Amino acid sequence: MSPEAPTSEDVRWLRRCLELAHAAAAADEVPVGAVVVVDGVVVGEGRNRVEELRSPLAHAEMLALQQALVHAGNKRLANATLYCSLEPCFLCAGAILHARVDRVVFGASDPKFGAVRSLANVLEDPRLNHRCTVVAGVEAAASAELLRTFFRQKRGG
Repeated sequence: MSPEAPTSEDVRWLRRCLELAHAAAAADEVPVGAVVVVDGVVVGEGRNRVEELRSPLAHAEMLALQQALVHAGNKRLANATLYCSLEPCFLCAGAILHARVDRVVFGASDPKFGAVRSLANVLEDPRLNHRCTVVAGVEAAASAELLRTFFRQKRGG
């Protein structure tokens, strides 16, 4: 994992991810939001819509990447940063690599499904042709609290 420190822009975009995550929670989806930024401009954003779209592919990161790729008119996202409120899962990490995203910045870690802080770190595996710079823990407390609150309410507590 890169020791790179978060910038003020990282905090700004992670806060946008949290707004999207709150919208996901309001729609009874797992509260995750994602934004793709290229040269300071949002080119894609999404929130979890798995239940709404009845698709296991409708993760916030996947939807944001799809929008960004359409915007780019290409299958690669040069100079792009993906911001997400929760550590990407293995499905999303694979898509991030294939889209050639340069940087990933996330809030809360996902100890159960995360693909960045796990032993099988997908984004920085030295066997891959493309690796991402990773910045973890930006707005982590707010991201983690949103998840805890969502699942506590789901469990009736």
